Amino acid sequence: MNAALVVLAAGASTRLGTCKALIALTPRTPLQLLLENGGVFDGAPPLVVSGADHQALQRALPAGSALAFNVGWERGRTGGVRLASGLRAGLDLCLAPVDVPLVPAAVFRALSRVWNAAGAPARGWLAPRCGTRFGHPIVVGRALLEELAAFGPDEPLQCLRERAEPLLSAAVDAPEIFDDLDSRDDWIRIRKRFGL
Repeated sequence: MNAALVVLAAGASTRLGTCKALIALTPRTPLQLLLENGGVFDGAPPLVVSGADHQALQRALPAGSALAFNVGWERGRTGGVRLASGLRAGLDLCLAPVDVPLVPAAVFRALSRVWNAAGAPARGWLAPRCGTRFGHPIVVGRALLEELAAFGPDEPLQCLRERAEPLLSAAVDAPEIFDDLDSRDDWIRIRKRFGL
């Protein structure tokens, strides 16, 4: 069974000043880009994990997608991934943070190809690699995700990576895996790349 796409969009976007997932970027929004480009991961309807901007995301959610509110969104991504894992129990997850919105469809396809070629390892962890650096999104195996139940709410996902076996990478020619949409300056810089 194919992995399921999860878009992590629970932050407050305080440095950007508006909902990061819904800002006009290319001019399409990060949410639109990630849901469409990540469509290869179709083991279940795509899931968007919300937090501070839950109501705005609820209004803008495309048909065929699901939305889940992470009540502990202020404590970081681990709780959102735990929530997604419970809602997509038994599935591997492709975790796409909305902070890295320009990941091309080719990267999602490369991740899917490498993951499936490795036999969709239940305790695996897969990240895209451009040169010597690793970026986002990542794919995490179903059994490894179950271990989140033992994690405290403040523990970073890095702790989960340390338990992974195997650790995999997919070589991609896509510097977009490092793009960070965090501030208004980032938004302006990205829009300039698209002539906006």
